[in-house]
Amino acid sequence: MMGAAWMLSGCASAVPASPDHSPPPPSNVRPPWRPAPPPAANRPDPGVNRPPAGLEAQINELWRTFPGRTGIAVRRIDGNWAIARRGDEYFPQQSVSKTWVALTLLSQVDAGRINLDQEVTITSDDLTLFHQPLAEQVRREGSVHISLRRLLDLAITTSDNSANDALLRRVGGPDAVRRFIDDHQLGRIRFGPGERLLQSHIAGMEWQQRYSVARSFQTARGAVPMAVRREALQRYLADPEDGASPLAITAALGALARGELLSPASTALMLDTLSRVTSGPQRLRAGVPAGWRVAHKTGTGQELGGVATGYNDVAILTAPDGTRYTVAVMLGDTTASVPARMALMQAVSRAVAQFHGQ
Repeated sequence: MMGAAWMLSGCASAVPASPDHSPPPPSNVRPPWRPAPPPAANRPDPGVNRPPAGLEAQINELWRTFPGRTGIAVRRIDGNWAIARRGDEYFPQQSVSKTWVALTLLSQVDAGRINLDQEVTITSDDLTLFHQPLAEQVRREGSVHISLRRLLDLAITTSDNSANDALLRRVGGPDAVRRFIDDHQLGRIRFGPGERLLQSHIAGMEWQQRYSVARSFQTARGAVPMAVRREALQRYLADPEDGASPLAITAALGALARGELLSPASTALMLDTLSRVTSGPQRLRAGVPAGWRVAHKTGTGQELGGVATGYNDVAILTAPDGTRYTVAVMLGDTTASVPARMALMQAVSRAVAQFHGQ
């Protein structure tokens, strides 16, 4: 049975309490993003109007046998179908939500309100928590002058939380991102209050800027009574501030790929940036064969008592013949091990490639 790979390793295991970030793959394994070639002309394409035979059954079996609350959606970008399990339910996005900050930024570039070469200053007061490589440079130099273009690259490709929050401030805060989502009718996609407040709420804490230093947040979180932490986490999972549905995310990524959200130049920049993401190399990316191209964004949430929350990957997959799919795999909560979670994601993207063209 397809679920066996992770059912063997799906018991609770010791994993880090803070969001994990897999080491980046070698930088020479992915070519720069290129526009997808059009499908061959004058060739019947039955996959436009229906899912490939066998794909839906395969996705259903993967979903059914995986422990925890899981959402999966697969959509053909230039077609007329989507398949999903828990496709309309809200799941925690975590760093997947950085996608909407980047799109909001680039929409303001298109409108002439922002120049990506503009520099901003990042100080210790601007730092956040968890994964923020930018923080080391700030602490070493006292402040960093950095372009919005570089911040965009750091926020998406390395999932740097401080870089993302700097972009969020520049575009006008959470309300500006929510307006972008509403104006483009992206549907069931929420945007939270920003990394510092979101992660504090999940842990049952109030944010203090001193938590941005080293592991101060984790230390303070460890002093919160376990009952308070459990209640806060369950409240978040039941109604996530940053929740989105798998179907809405796949539709939004499809709109991006078709050039419906941004100018051609900004669309190309966003797709290229997503294709260079270094986090999660063993998630959706690892499941497709050679010749397929992947543009994706991961998200990883906090863990408590052997339960992982908000473990995600969403992607645009392009087949060698130019056919494009969007995929979202979102784990609301699970006791499965990290290898088991990654195996599920690989199995989903592998199934898309396996049944392509059938």
